[in-house]
Amino acid sequence: MGETDQPMTKRPQEPRIRILRISDYNRVYALWRKTEGIGLNESDTREAIALFLRRNPNLSLVAIAGSRIVGTILCGHDGRRGYLHHLAVAPARRRRGLGRKLVGICLEKLHSEGIPKCNLFLFASNTEGKAFWRRIGWSARSDIRLVQRNTADACACKKSC
Repeated sequence: MGETDQPMTKRPQEPRIRILRISDYNRVYALWRKTEGIGLNESDTREAIALFLRRNPNLSLVAIAGSRIVGTILCGHDGRRGYLHHLAVAPARRRRGLGRKLVGICLEKLHSEGIPKCNLFLFASNTEGKAFWRRIGWSARSDIRLVQRNTADACACKKSC
């Protein structure tokens, strides 16, 4: 058998990355649901994600191979700090640089908008996620704790203020 007669192994198609659109929601949500370490709640409804995308235009991304969404990330900022949410890569596409590429594009976009730092939320139990973020140069801050309150309880706060 000559060199040209060798059987060829087909490599998966390189995903194309583009801006996330609300029309992608059902497929993106399905990927999030299958991804360990991602918690979904009332902030992840179609309406909530549409609002997030309107407030942060052209920052969130999807990676598409053929007709399948194989990666996604939500990216936004508050004018001072950037925030990444729900990075998800299909299991068959992991450890090939796609997650790193999605994060890198988001960081470039935030930098171009004058945002000097970016934060993300990571469940303490998400060991695979911790390893990924550490591998690509992120570090946990031990001097900060997340403190949260439901805004529906705001009327109770007025009485005590």
